[in-house]
Amino acid sequence: MSDSNRLNAVAPILKHYQVEPYFVEDFGKIVKVYSNKGTFALKKIVPNSGTDFIRHVHQLYQKGYNRIVPIYPTNDGRYAVLHDKDLYYLMPWLSNDVKENRKERHQQLFRELARLHTLSSKEITVKKEERTEHYEKTIQQFEKNQEFLTGFIEECEKKTYMSPFQLLFCLYFNEIVQALSFSKKKFEEWYEKTKEQEKARMVINHGKISSEHFLFDEKGYGYFANFEDAGFGSPIHDLLPFLSRSLKTNPKRNDECVDWITHYFKYFPFKADEKLLFYSYLSYPLPIIQVVEKYYRKQNPKNELKFVQHLQHQYWYLKNTEYVAMRMTELEQEEQTKEGAPPQ
Repeated sequence: MSDSNRLNAVAPILKHYQVEPYFVEDFGKIVKVYSNKGTFALKKIVPNSGTDFIRHVHQLYQKGYNRIVPIYPTNDGRYAVLHDKDLYYLMPWLSNDVKENRKERHQQLFRELARLHTLSSKEITVKKEERTEHYEKTIQQFEKNQEFLTGFIEECEKKTYMSPFQLLFCLYFNEIVQALSFSKKKFEEWYEKTKEQEKARMVINHGKISSEHFLFDEKGYGYFANFEDAGFGSPIHDLLPFLSRSLKTNPKRNDECVDWITHYFKYFPFKADEKLLFYSYLSYPLPIIQVVEKYYRKQNPKNELKFVQHLQHQYWYLKNTEYVAMRMTELEQEEQTKEGAPPQ
């Protein structure tokens, strides 16, 4: 699209803000607007996403949390403009010149996430029957996973000549089962600790935590952007997707991730039951189980090379999450020993 066409495309939208664009640049779903009133970011979203996220942003502002890239209202008070079947909203353009190194950038991100969760946290009522139902369904899923893994390895071991995938699965089997057992154990401990409770802590989750959605101004302060998936829920729902993406690497001792979580816990300490649930979800080896199930269901001929690669990548992810979960529990036990408290 030519520069003049870009200007013509956004000008009707910006009229609602009394902003006259001089020049625009495309950055994916965001348009950088140079105008008579300064530099702005114009974001496009699909209408069925709605603008519920703006309500969450306002709630955070009301609670005193202001490290959010502000959303400007139109002249008539709306926070989004419907134009050509898309919704648009306007924000200031942040320079995002990162002076901090990667470690400091992520530490600031997790500190601000902890503040966001702290200021928005509230207790909600949870019926005992609902908690029990969730527990029973989840335990049933654990048992189905265990049954499938056991059945599949028995089938593999009956083969005179295993396929490359089957051989690799047999090598990984014990570690997959150990991860599943650890996850199930932590989940059972969580239920034992909470089965008589009728309250649970919820926060406003950002919904898409990412270093790309944490922008810096010219003073070096970090601000969250892209709240379109924001909603109330357990703070675990913000942590796990971020960690999942970060741990999808070659196998390594990822102490960086451990540092991020530890830094977050300094400012928003998890309760004992929240930690148990966090460790259970973090260590649950569902991705590698799903690869095995897909292989099992796939009709011949199978692409062995592709399946072996997928299995190996998910095994690396399993080992990375295992290290983080184990290291976190070790640090927790060390801290409890220092304080003279019995391990939880």
